[in-house]
Amino acid sequence: MRAASRSDNVNFEDIRAGDRRALSRFLTLVENSRDVVAEELAELSRRADDHQIIGVTGPPGSGKSTLIAALTKLYREVGRTVAIVAVDPSSPFTGGALLGDRIRLKALAGDKGVFIRSMASRGSLGGLAWRTQDVVRVLAAAGFNIVIVETVGAGQTEVDIAGLSPTTVVVQAPGAGDDVQANKAGLLEIADILVVNKSDLPGAERAKNALKAMLDLGHPTKAKAQDQPIWVPPIVLTSAIEERGINDLAECIASQFSYMQKHGLLVAFQEAQLRAEFMHRLRETLQRRLFDTFTAEEFAGIIRRMVQERIEPQRAVDQLLQNVEFRRRK
Repeated sequence: MRAASRSDNVNFEDIRAGDRRALSRFLTLVENSRDVVAEELAELSRRADDHQIIGVTGPPGSGKSTLIAALTKLYREVGRTVAIVAVDPSSPFTGGALLGDRIRLKALAGDKGVFIRSMASRGSLGGLAWRTQDVVRVLAAAGFNIVIVETVGAGQTEVDIAGLSPTTVVVQAPGAGDDVQANKAGLLEIADILVVNKSDLPGAERAKNALKAMLDLGHPTKAKAQDQPIWVPPIVLTSAIEERGINDLAECIASQFSYMQKHGLLVAFQEAQLRAEFMHRLRETLQRRLFDTFTAEEFAGIIRRMVQERIEPQRAVDQLLQNVEFRRRK
C-alpha cells in the first residue's frame, strides 16, 4: 500500500504494526487533508478487523471522561485494546480542541493498549466533528478492539452519535436540575444504555426513578408489534471516581451488542449508517463543487441583489442553479 502522503511518508503498515506516531500523523491528514488520503481510506473500509464502537454522550459535568477511563481500565484488564476519540469544543482562536480530554484521561497514559485522540468539533452541530467517522474507521483498521467516541457534551442536540455508534451510552448525574427538563426528548430517545453517574452523591436513586418514569412514558415498546425485537435501555448506577458499577455497565454494553447481532440489527444499522454517510458526503461534495463554479465576487453580487431587489433566498438559489445549468450547456 502506497504511503499516505509523500511529504509525511505515513505508511499504514507501520500503523498496523503499532507505530503510534505514524497513526497520529495519518489521523492529522484525515482530519485536515482528507483528499490526500482518500485512496487509503477506501482501502481501510475493507481492512477493519472485528471491533466494537461505543458512543458516550450526556450533559457537561456528568463525568463522561472519568467513566470512560474506568471502563477502559476494565477492558484492558481482560486484554482488549481501546481507542478513545474525544470530541471537544473548538477554540475560537486556533480552531483546535479547547478542553483536551487527554488531560482528563491522563491516568491511561503510558498504556500501549490505549490510544487517545482529541478532535475539535469545528462548529459542527450534533456533538461530533466532521471527520469523526473517518477517524473511527482508521482506528478500527489499526486493530483496536474497542473504539469509544465521546461527544462534546452540550446537551440534548448531541444525537449524531446514534448514527455513528450501534451502542449509545447516555450519561446523567444527580442534581442536574429539573429532572423532566434534563431527560426530555433528545438524548433519552437515542440511549441504548442509561447511566446515572456520580451515584455516590445524594439524589442518585431519584434520578434513576425519573429516568425510569420517562422510559415508561416515551419508550416505543407499546407501539411496536409483539413479534419485533425490542431493546429496553437498562439504567445503571455508577460512580466512576470510585470505580463502582463499571462491571455492570460493561455487561450491559456486551448484552446490547449481542442483542443487535442476534436479531440482525447490527447489519441493518451498518446499512443505515453507510446510507447516511453517503448522502452527507454527496451534499458536501456537490456544495464544494458548486462554490468552485463561482467566484467570491459573483456570490457577493447575489447577496447584494437579494438586499437591493428584495429577492427571496429560495428564489436566489433557483436563479443560481439556472446559471449553473446554462454554463454547463455552453
